[in-house]
Amino acid sequence: MPRKDVSAKHQATLNSQPRIHQHAREIQDYGKVLHALPLELEEPVRQEMTEQLNLLLADTITLRDLYKKSHWQVAGPTFYQLHLLFDKHYEEQAEIVDTIAERIQLLGGISIAMAADVAENTRIERPPRGREEVPVQISRLLDAHQIIIGNCRQLARRASELGDDGTNDTAVSDVLRRNELQVWFLSEHLVDMPLVHAEEPSARKAG
Repeated sequence: MPRKDVSAKHQATLNSQPRIHQHAREIQDYGKVLHALPLELEEPVRQEMTEQLNLLLADTITLRDLYKKSHWQVAGPTFYQLHLLFDKHYEEQAEIVDTIAERIQLLGGISIAMAADVAENTRIERPPRGREEVPVQISRLLDAHQIIIGNCRQLARRASELGDDGTNDTAVSDVLRRNELQVWFLSEHLVDMPLVHAEEPSARKAG
């Protein structure tokens, strides 16, 4: 029986032209938990955790972008230090975003990613497009942190109840502690202290 020239047939189908504009059905629907890795976590647990993590992810993406908005638009005598601080916090929040998204995927879920989906799911108030004063910028960032911290604590407790130690650790070690630290750094900028002229002790007593 003559041997088929498989390699010649294969080479005939090869082409250096990129196959662009491709479309196909989704391989996994959003909101469904599939591929069960040997994690010793039942599907209902993974389903609930991915849902809660996606809410936390939406809030974290929003906070990340709020920091970049503040980084670009900050103005005034504290411009330089806040310009740098806001960008530092942005980078740290970007790392948290990646950590949460990967946890969702690891549990078999689908992490949200696009701006429209984030806007629909975030619990953080949308800021105006225009430029705001520094105290308002910082207050807005602190409000966002407070929402994330509160929901993060709830998620950590619920994950512990369900035996999902990995999600509990992610919520506490990666999200909560970093957000608490950023709150501290921000809050100190709202302390009403003189910048260049110290008050005399007598003046403070009189006030």
